[in-house]
Amino acid sequence: MTVPDRGRLATFGLTLVGLAAALVAVSLSTGVRMVALAPVYMFTPMVAGLLATLTSGLAPGTVGLRVGRRRWLAVAALLALPLVGLTLALSVAVPGIAFDPSADALPGIALPGGVAGVLVTFGLVLALGTTVNAVFAFGEEFGWRGYLLWELAPLGFWKASGVIGALWGLWHAPIILDGYNFPSFPVLGVGVMVVACVAFSPLYTYVVLRAESVLAAALFHGVFNGSAGLVVVYAVTERPVLNELVASPVGLAGALAFGLATAVVGVRGTPELTRGALGNG
Repeated sequence: MTVPDRGRLATFGLTLVGLAAALVAVSLSTGVRMVALAPVYMFTPMVAGLLATLTSGLAPGTVGLRVGRRRWLAVAALLALPLVGLTLALSVAVPGIAFDPSADALPGIALPGGVAGVLVTFGLVLALGTTVNAVFAFGEEFGWRGYLLWELAPLGFWKASGVIGALWGLWHAPIILDGYNFPSFPVLGVGVMVVACVAFSPLYTYVVLRAESVLAAALFHGVFNGSAGLVVVYAVTERPVLNELVASPVGLAGALAFGLATAVVGVRGTPELTRGALGNG
């Protein structure tokens, strides 16, 4: 029976922790906030994943770095938009949170009114999400849903997704403790982020398996990051606890939206998670 390789996992884990510690040290010594270093930090899982694969003789294509099924790449990119919409709907359903239709979703950009403005907004979100954002998202996803998902495939769909989700959430800790996403509740925010990432993880696994490519996760992640701000813009409240812990793409509303979508996937049936399904090796 194939099992995760402890040596490769140790290489991945030690590299990831070492890079994170190095960036935290840079932040503390220079006064540059970790939030400002986030674009660099996002590439640490990719570096750790590449080191774990290449030092053990594995080609990146073996762990999912290939084009895969193009139709499912498109599905992965588009799937983020209804999930953000559901997050917004769940947020404004909470007493104390209101929907502000007059909010400026794209400050500094003149948009047409009505439906045309909505379409332009979503078009810009998709364009940025599948290009610039997806590049940075790939920095995370090659590590999480490329190497690590391939390595943990023997655990099965749900357990592997849960383990990766928990690690993914904890990996955000240096940035969250610096005030990102949950500035009023940084310590509690780490726990909320772990919950959110565990809720997110099965859908990421699902699109990667359907597309047979880690690029699906990068596109999904990129568009989600690009559109998630719409929740913050349109769901308004004067209470920080609601604003940060509930009406947030990585708050309880976001976790619930992904949880509902994951329940649908669970009822319909998940694809089998095998190493062969992820790579061409």
